[in-house]
Amino acid sequence: MKIREEAQIPLDAPSIGELEKEYVLRALDSGYVSTAGPLIAEFEERFAGYVGATYAVAVVSGTAALHLALRLLGVGPGDEVIVPALTFVGTVNPVAYVGATPVVVDVDPKTWNIDVGKVEKALTGRTRVVIPVHLYGNPAPMEDLLAIARRHGLYIVEDAAEALGAKYKGRQVGTLGEIGIFSFNGNKVMTTGGGGMLVTDDPDLAARAS
Repeated sequence: MKIREEAQIPLDAPSIGELEKEYVLRALDSGYVSTAGPLIAEFEERFAGYVGATYAVAVVSGTAALHLALRLLGVGPGDEVIVPALTFVGTVNPVAYVGATPVVVDVDPKTWNIDVGKVEKALTGRTRVVIPVHLYGNPAPMEDLLAIARRHGLYIVEDAAEALGAKYKGRQVGTLGEIGIFSFNGNKVMTTGGGGMLVTDDPDLAARAS
């Protein structure tokens, strides 16, 4: 029996041109092909300038950036972290990595982003962090989330893995909470093949992240 071959729609189609090839060759020629080197420092500086953050710290993935963010904020066993029901597992895994409990909150069916009204109902005395996800580059309702965080003494860690370049009321997403994270996986807005970035305006958090 002949099985019909279904048409496939690719998730992404990276655009790799001469400039990208030039930078790869520069890295190879410099001998810095791992986690250090002048290109990394330049990338961090230029990335921070683009998104409007004071500091940017490159890491191996967006998931690693979230893991690092939670560690920097002292999140651990006994703590709860609010996450949206609709996201990649990389948003939730870091919560488990630090021993905290992910509290899954449903999303607004119109935007697919976390439902603000349900966030407040999900809070307990153990809640430490809310992780809004700017799903598919669509900014989460940050003004309302930041107001909730201020009222309850919570941290906001923005998962902007898919949202490089998106703006919320004139500001780049990823720069409104205490920490923002980005991904450079092959299916993201900008790719390095892999990798991620943590951004913050807090000098202490940036120093410890580095």
